[in-house]
Amino acid sequence: TDKTAASLKQVTDAELARYAKMVYRRTGIRIPPQKKMLLSNRLRRRLRETGIASFADYYTHLSRLRPNDPEWDAFLQEITTHETYLFRDEGQWQWFSKTYLPQLAEAARAKGRKRTLRIWSAACSTGDEAYTVASCIAGDLPNHTSWKVQIVGTDIGVGAVQQATTAAFGERAMKLVPDGYKRRFFTKAQNANVWQAKPILTGMTSFRQHNLMEPLKEQPFDLVFLKNVLIYFDRESKQQVLKNVRAAIRPGGLLVAGPADGIGELVRDYVRQQAW
Repeated sequence: TDKTAASLKQVTDAELARYAKMVYRRTGIRIPPQKKMLLSNRLRRRLRETGIASFADYYTHLSRLRPNDPEWDAFLQEITTHETYLFRDEGQWQWFSKTYLPQLAEAARAKGRKRTLRIWSAACSTGDEAYTVASCIAGDLPNHTSWKVQIVGTDIGVGAVQQATTAAFGERAMKLVPDGYKRRFFTKAQNANVWQAKPILTGMTSFRQHNLMEPLKEQPFDLVFLKNVLIYFDRESKQQVLKNVRAAIRPGGLLVAGPADGIGELVRDYVRQQAW
């Protein structure tokens, strides 16, 4: 009952260890002991939603489910949710718009580079990053309509992927979008604080569920964004993720990581570029 779920205080150390082991086995994500209160709070939400009486019973329930079960998805969304919004990390988008895209255009004009561009937004959450990429391309890649652009967003959460596919964002997610981009590439819904991406953006993007611990079966990408997600992984899991990501980047392609992801020692087969 709701009253029973609300009365539960915290998982025990033993329960925390069991949950952490199960999550790590299925996703590669580490739940450290200092996340005990966070895990307890998020679990209580699932108990209220499911009507399951205790942390132990919910663990038993999860352990019997297939990885693609909606409840597993809901659980993972609870324990990995972090704030996301368009144009997060301004310096990276300045580099992408003002350096990377003009270099691509020049390579196509002067060196005969094919006008194709494939970008992977890994762990894309609700699509904020993917639509930021699309906005920059629509706004800053010269003659972008003559290019074949494919932006693939993936996330472990089915619910997040479904939300990304709607291409709808609230005011908070749109807070850093330049006004010019808002007017050109989004439509404000009447009687609601929701912004809808226009076809010029949605035509470039697609989304699907994917676990970073597994290879991505796609054609290679020119550029991969892997930002603010590896903080959830330990060294061994990071190595596996980076191996899978490396296999998805074409020779000469680029990986864009977040400053807090801690992968400097794990990317020795890359040439480091500090571009912002």
